[in-house]
Amino acid sequence: MPLNLKWTRRTFVSSLGVIGGSMLNARKLFAGSNSGAARAAAEKMTGFGASGNPYEELGVTTVINGQGTMTMLGGSLPRPEVEAVMALGGMHFCSIPELEVAAGKRIAEMLKLPEGYSALVTSGAAAAMQSGLAGILTGDNEQFIQQLPDVTGMKSEVIIQKTHRNGFDHQLRNTGVKLIEVETRDELRRAVNPKTAMMHFSNFANSTGHIKVDEWVKLAKEFKVPCFNDAAADTPPVSHLWDYANMGYDLIAFSGGKAIRGPQCAGLLIGRKDLVAYALLNNSPHEDTIGRSQKVGKEEIIGMVKALELYLREDHAALEKEWWRRLDSISTEITKIRGVTAAFSVPDIANHVPHMEIYWDPRHVSVTPQDAAKELRAGKPSIVLGRNERGLGMNSFQLQPGEEKIIADRLVQLFRAHSA
Repeated sequence: MPLNLKWTRRTFVSSLGVIGGSMLNARKLFAGSNSGAARAAAEKMTGFGASGNPYEELGVTTVINGQGTMTMLGGSLPRPEVEAVMALGGMHFCSIPELEVAAGKRIAEMLKLPEGYSALVTSGAAAAMQSGLAGILTGDNEQFIQQLPDVTGMKSEVIIQKTHRNGFDHQLRNTGVKLIEVETRDELRRAVNPKTAMMHFSNFANSTGHIKVDEWVKLAKEFKVPCFNDAAADTPPVSHLWDYANMGYDLIAFSGGKAIRGPQCAGLLIGRKDLVAYALLNNSPHEDTIGRSQKVGKEEIIGMVKALELYLREDHAALEKEWWRRLDSISTEITKIRGVTAAFSVPDIANHVPHMEIYWDPRHVSVTPQDAAKELRAGKPSIVLGRNERGLGMNSFQLQPGEEKIIADRLVQLFRAHSA
């Protein structure tokens, strides 16, 4: 499957970088599953996993991830503290609905959400979208909850900007609603009717629609229609975890296993307490619900709370500085090759981290971007970067200590091998 550079939430090209020595303790900031605790556990293990790399034992190639927090690659690496608290959570039984309410209360306190707001740990941001809309449709009506995706007797339309349509709105369609596309404010006003259940906003597409994120919620308030913001990959900045709630959005979805570095199978639904409660009624562990298949375990709920605690404490300025330093370091090496250049950017929204694109003059380097990406992926170690028609794209915020040098050396080797 080709990896492209289409700038969307979960398919966004990631950039690359170099780890800093004197600025900060990189191993402390970027410690992952290859921590000393993980190695110690492997040393005591017998059978499957005893090698320290269970993926390779199954014949699955592990990769150096220069593309970012892609679900296809497993998201991000949870912090050792998150893994530790999840292990503790696995040692006890408890009521999952009670745990969800308690965790939501703690999350709301940590994020200083507006009065009347809470949170729900879900099975990823996609599950938050489906359960959130389901709760809006059904309220606490048991019959409605059991009959979804049959929306008979319920409001059945969701308004969305045409440019905000994407593969993730399948989660909305799962509930049985009809998506009503609009492009202009006048079209939106005409679209609102007694069947309108919700207005949906895809946050990563903010720049493409006529109606921007702040105006969309204001219009929803004017029409008295619940408003949802799919902000799955919109951390960093960390303030986005509360910005959209303070803006007035009734429900907001975030991924838990991306920059927050929580469990990969976890997400967050933040919003009005009543709507969050209705979402839980439509979700696992409750039976005969549309969300029963989207189970989130007690360990993931506990892990999400811990991940947020750690994420809020993090020195985000130092992290960004390190990501830029990594990019600069790799750029310095690869641009020594005749015809190779690098360009830098930070998306305004979604995957808001430093990115680098790598280009080369085909008169001097004869390999195509597609073949370059294939060679990197097929090498040992395997390296995954994004690509487009003009070159390669990378980010550095999922690299582990030492991997930046491996990428730089491999790129230099590749370009020299194809130099005219």
